[in-house]
Amino acid sequence: MQVRRLAADVVVIGAGVVGTGIARELSRYDVRVVLVEKRADVAFGTTKANTALVHAGYDADPGTLKARLNVRGNALYPKVCAELGVAYKNTGSLVVALAEEQTIHLHELLERGGTNGVPGLEVIPRERVLAMEPGVNPNVVAALWAPTGGITSPWELAIAYAENAVANGVELLLSSPVIGIDMRGDRAVSVRCPGVVIDTKFVVNAAGIWADDIERMINRDDFEITPRRGEYYLFDRRVGHLVSRPLFPVPSQSTKGIVVAPTVDGNLIAGPNALLVGGKGDLATTAAGLAEVIEGARRLVPGLPVRESITNFAGLRAVAVPVGDFVIGPSPGVPNFVNAAGIQSPGLTAAPAIAEAVRDILADAGLALAEKPDFTPVRERPTRFAELGRDEQSALIEKDPLWGHIICRCETVTEAEIVEALHRPAPCTTLDGVKFRTRAGAGRCQGGFCGPRVVDIIHRELGIPVEQVTKKGGGSYILSGPSKAPLLEQAACRCLADAGCNAASDDGPDDGQVYGRAGAEDVGEDVGRGDHGDLGEQDVCRIETREREEVGGHAHGRV
Repeated sequence: MQVRRLAADVVVIGAGVVGTGIARELSRYDVRVVLVEKRADVAFGTTKANTALVHAGYDADPGTLKARLNVRGNALYPKVCAELGVAYKNTGSLVVALAEEQTIHLHELLERGGTNGVPGLEVIPRERVLAMEPGVNPNVVAALWAPTGGITSPWELAIAYAENAVANGVELLLSSPVIGIDMRGDRAVSVRCPGVVIDTKFVVNAAGIWADDIERMINRDDFEITPRRGEYYLFDRRVGHLVSRPLFPVPSQSTKGIVVAPTVDGNLIAGPNALLVGGKGDLATTAAGLAEVIEGARRLVPGLPVRESITNFAGLRAVAVPVGDFVIGPSPGVPNFVNAAGIQSPGLTAAPAIAEAVRDILADAGLALAEKPDFTPVRERPTRFAELGRDEQSALIEKDPLWGHIICRCETVTEAEIVEALHRPAPCTTLDGVKFRTRAGAGRCQGGFCGPRVVDIIHRELGIPVEQVTKKGGGSYILSGPSKAPLLEQAACRCLADAGCNAASDDGPDDGQVYGRAGAEDVGEDVGRGDHGDLGEQDVCRIETREREEVGGHAHGRV
């Protein structure tokens, strides 16, 4: 294999919301940054599977990195999301006490939040809670009101970070797992990925649940990542009105508890539970775990209907043992290797502040940070057809008919949106990549209807063979191979030959489907005009049309 050699000032390992945020922050300065990610897209790890909350900051122990960076990150969110065109809603949040004895904990959180510098906290009475959230358990006694809490879209933020970073000069390498780090004395001097060696002055380890594995590549073993799995219910938009802001139970020592919260897209989410697991690939959902989630959710919102659930999923949190806190700073004895590890809750909220902290650590370690005069902080949010008024929609369709072709009916996502997503700065080549950028496949049917059409668009726009299109990279293939198309082709060729037509015309596509000189519809018409035995007009037209709709007559396989 030919090895490509790159030079960088900083290599950032991991393209979740923390790694992309660090890369974007560094792109403000005249430094060469390479962002590497083992998966096929950004935000495919913890970032895509969490509660999507912007925490106020009352929960973390005072004096910890979690506490400080949570409050700072929360304050940065409005500006960051406005610059990057990312959905963010300052909804506020409530910690709900369902028994009188729990109010003691509310006041403890109030005091802790005050120490952490969280503004506006107050314990409010039952009547006020019910006025704010009519769907809450009527047994509510009181609640902690945190007006700075909110909700966002984690993957949208990571994608926006990555796009803005790339637009400002960062090189993004996807499907590039780190296989080694070369040392010279006490310094990391190069990062090795398959087919690529990146010579560098600094390394930032933002590898999520694999951060301990990355640190061991420099012969350090300062912490261990023990994944904590959380399971979730996601509910249809039809019940999105049941709550207006995140509702928390009184927290325990290990978890903030089962949360019920709206999403920025109008759904409801409930979860997570918390279970330490041994494997870093254990994303299973279990009957017992989901029962725990729905039971906890219904303690807060009794009217939550399970029948409106549209999917379940699980995510992993990177718990750093024995640290317990975020691990942010140079690895002992290796001054140019900076960890941004152990990022569990409130990592999403803290991400903008973590980026600032890592920037300052790098500067203190000797990285020269001269601001770029041409840095562009703004990334325009892609157009969402469903969010536009009728006049705006009509104007877009007038310019390009693809805006009028609805691919995902659940979420009203057009073909034009999908095409745009496939050609934006951060590469998108998978079904999930399209979903996270456009919401095609995020609705009630979970891609059951639009999935094959999205596959076909990816194939057309990027030139990827349909059999090679994946759900999320790796071996997650959507299609396994041709099904009816070869048999149909043979039959149609026989009929066309009988009719005196040239079925082998070079004018039509060569993808294994049945096409005549001018495409599928014309084949059907030609065959149907004569007496062609068992293959008549109705059969050819009907079958051929169906084959085209099912992306070339391929059988759905290993997802």
